[in-house]
Amino acid sequence: MPRSRPITPSPQPRARLPLLAFSYTQPRAFPSPLTGDHGGTFATDEVWCYDFVERRWGPRAPMLVPRSMFACCVLEGKIVVAGGFTTCRKSISGAEVYDPESDVWSSIPDLHRTHNSACSGLVVKGKVHVLHKGLSTTVQVLESVKLGWDVKEYGWPQGPMTVVEGVSYVSSHGVVYKQGGGDETWKMVASASEFKPRIGMAMTSLSGEVLLVGGVIGPDRDNWDIKQMSEVDVLTVGSDRPVWSKVAPMTKCRGTVLGCTQLTM
Repeated sequence: MPRSRPITPSPQPRARLPLLAFSYTQPRAFPSPLTGDHGGTFATDEVWCYDFVERRWGPRAPMLVPRSMFACCVLEGKIVVAGGFTTCRKSISGAEVYDPESDVWSSIPDLHRTHNSACSGLVVKGKVHVLHKGLSTTVQVLESVKLGWDVKEYGWPQGPMTVVEGVSYVSSHGVVYKQGGGDETWKMVASASEFKPRIGMAMTSLSGEVLLVGGVIGPDRDNWDIKQMSEVDVLTVGSDRPVWSKVAPMTKCRGTVLGCTQLTM
């Protein structure tokens, strides 16, 4: 059964650094709950990389623009970041790309639109898609580094999203939907009603399955307590009848997860 494995704590937990990751070999899920800051917007340009062979963190070249709560994706072996906020919570339209081989950040065209909400990134059909929380109908797509971004009105359901083998999945209002296989419509895959009270969770993919990671429950009108979750739930989507199951919870982290990505090691 899959299990969560802690790694060496990041070198500066007080800074709540944005964690970036790229791939090597065998896939592993890597939740990054330290992206941004919940006690106030903390923007930083610092970048750290974890070496799984030496089991230690090392600094990398800083981003060109300090930012928090930004979109981050791996595209063709490079890391693309876009949007986010300054420490004064001013929206950022700038975007940049990082080459891990040369340890260099380069500017790419700015986003056309900014919003007063955190954004996330998703690679669909080989293109980076930037979505702002609460505005999933409007998506900004990176056509190419030279051509820049295009604004699309997709009308996607609101909620955490991931891509499994070229098919997009989203958890929205207690239902998991999928879109792909040449069909642009969203189709219901499975009920997720038991996760409806759970907010702030991340959705990612691993070995052809959909994972829901972390999150919080509450408060509501009947209960003012906030329960931080470490649970990881898996939806097997490769069969005709997708089934939910639980795997080992996270061992060190719990609560809101603002980003998840895959590492290979």
